[in-house]
Amino acid sequence: QVQLVESGGGLVQAGGSLRLSCAASGHTFDTYAMAWLRQGPGKEREFVAGINWTGSSTNYAVSVKGRFTISRENAKNTVYLQMNSLKPEDTAVYYCAADKYGGSWPRKDSDYDYWGQGTQVTVSS
Repeated sequence: QVQLVESGGGLVQAGGSLRLSCAASGHTFDTYAMAWLRQGPGKEREFVAGINWTGSSTNYAVSVKGRFTISRENAKNTVYLQMNSLKPEDTAVYYCAADKYGGSWPRKDSDYDYWGQGTQVTVSS
């Protein structure tokens, strides 16, 4: 069992930065691929970024590539999402998710084994 808790969301002006964190419980964190997904107002949930269990491979949505960076510290059971050059269209609830057999993308929502509760990111224009 893995429990995920996101933090770091908030309100930021366009062009600003935020760093999201996702802290995982459990001693098997380093065997899971991790991902960040988001759901904007009136939109379906979409993949943002993913990282394999070692951190050696990452994948990004086209809309965030070059602006967002996913990373992980297995010793701290934590995955991060550094978000730079934020745009109003990045406004969404951001979720982290754990995938026992992941590490390659695309993945379906049903492929993820555990989800966090989400953290709100609001980007004002």
